[in-house]
Amino acid sequence: MHDPFEESLRDLLKASSSPARDDDACLNRVLKTANRQVGAGDLFGLMGHWARALMIALNNGSSHVAPVSRRRASARSSDKAQ
Repeated sequence: MHDPFEESLRDLLKASSSPARDDDACLNRVLKTANRQVGAGDLFGLMGHWARALMIALNNGSSHVAPVSRRRASARSSDKAQ
């Protein structure tokens, strides 16, 4: 199965391969990039869940709103005056 995230991590490790490389720095760089990618995915997922919850709330709440007719309101006020 093709995993673009894993491929990008492999590319980062291959790009920094030099004879005198610092393994700790390389690992930190790869982990930092992985953290950013996972964090961004979580953030977009959170916003998606929030938007879905908002739409469900609006859909459920809209049935409780009754339409208002101005003609009925004016008829009621004229009945009270008589």
